[in-house]
Amino acid sequence: MNELAITVIGRDRPGIVADVAEVLAGLGANLTDSTMTRLRGHFAMTLVCSGPAAPQVEAALEPLTADGQLLATVRIVRGDGAALSGGEPYVMSVHGADRLGIVAAVTRVLAEAGGNITDLTTRLSGSLYVLVAEVELAPEVVERVTARLAEVGRGLDVEVTLRRSESDVL
Repeated sequence: MNELAITVIGRDRPGIVADVAEVLAGLGANLTDSTMTRLRGHFAMTLVCSGPAAPQVEAALEPLTADGQLLATVRIVRGDGAALSGGEPYVMSVHGADRLGIVAAVTRVLAEAGGNITDLTTRLSGSLYVLVAEVELAPEVVERVTARLAEVGRGLDVEVTLRRSESDVL
């Protein structure tokens, strides 16, 4: 079995998830990880599945992309990407007035501390900007990162919080 990363982007419409999932199920592909969202009227999905060869999946997705409304890409991925955990789970949230450079500034603090962002979402609602990120951090850097994020937040006039997160319970 091949492990594949598939992305689908395009103008949102009802049924995209069902269409893609049906194609993959029809090929015998097992969907293992995914994230899907709508961004200002556009749909974006990234998923990892195990199944047939990439060219076979690309061909099967072709009817969904034929009208030019969706773009799908398929790539082989290696199993070594899952072992990147380098710390404990935290949630960082940022909110305040929208301004240029918020994402760059707060993610740089995390990167400099060796933090790994595992999920990040931003939303703009009027003039309010909200960012929520799931982050893995080594316990020994958390106090320093929290202080640095507060300093960066003051400079951007946004509130930044970092709190310990509970691991997924399955």
